[in-house]
Amino acid sequence: MLNSGAMVLCALQKPELPLAERCDYVQNKFKQIAGGEFVGFSNATFLSERETADKNYALGYYMNANKAFPPNTNLMDTFELYFHTCSIETNCDAGSLMAATLANGGVCPLTGQKIFGSQMVQHTLSLMLSCGMYDYSGEFAFHVGLPAKSGVSGAILIVVPKVCGIMVWSPPLDLLGNSVRGIQFCKELVNLFNFHKYDLKGDISGRKIDPRKKQAEVQGDKVVPLLYAASNGDVTALRRYYLSGNDMTQQNYDGRTALHVAAAEGHQEAVSFLLEQCHVPVDPKDRWDFSPLDEAVRFKHKECEDIIRYHLKFQETADFSRENSFNNNYS
Repeated sequence: MLNSGAMVLCALQKPELPLAERCDYVQNKFKQIAGGEFVGFSNATFLSERETADKNYALGYYMNANKAFPPNTNLMDTFELYFHTCSIETNCDAGSLMAATLANGGVCPLTGQKIFGSQMVQHTLSLMLSCGMYDYSGEFAFHVGLPAKSGVSGAILIVVPKVCGIMVWSPPLDLLGNSVRGIQFCKELVNLFNFHKYDLKGDISGRKIDPRKKQAEVQGDKVVPLLYAASNGDVTALRRYYLSGNDMTQQNYDGRTALHVAAAEGHQEAVSFLLEQCHVPVDPKDRWDFSPLDEAVRFKHKECEDIIRYHLKFQETADFSRENSFNNNYS
């Protein structure tokens, strides 16, 4: 993410070992993160990095002069390890597992091996969120709100904490060095799912999908507030729920609708709102074959009974008119 930080990290990796063993250590660590999937080394990239490293050499010597490295650091070995690390190559399968390991708190989901401590993962994800996308990092955090790391190969590694890891690859880059289609994918991802860092969980508006919830939980989150509002006669809550685009005909496990509940409790304003504004069916049956009218009669709520009978009569009249119109058209 930042060359200076990467060099310091390389200086900290097993400084007591010979350079070749330090390179193997870093390579094997990446393989562990990837669950044993493909992690290779590009010699051509290594040679290119070393031949065009004037800025990195200058930065390294400047840092060394300011005592940024641990005491007794072999600066040339640090440069070599840095170039080696920059030359590690992988594929989308392995990259997604690396991201998944970070999403899983440092435990590889494929092998179950704990590779990083939770605090290390926390620090890594914080850095990825703040500076993982070059100069686009701030805007990416605003629009996408997920820890990510891009590379000049066109790859983007994305972490959805506690959910999954994703790696996308599309070589065409924008002016800032990020994959054009990769960034578009990330934006579409958070538009569809509530993965953005500041998305509200349990949002009943239904504008985004929460794949972390089981279907029964999702259904319950929608039905329970609706029936609760109906049972309390809370027309304001019912109106808010209706204007959010939710289905007002939803049923619970007993087949009871909001109209059943409002009629049973005697909330005539709620009954009127459901029938006149939401246009819910007037005679749905629950598991015991009771309709909202049956509930109003059974619990002796005369006002609700009259409203439902009026709408039943209106519905029968409308059905009769449609039937006559149909017969006249085909007679």
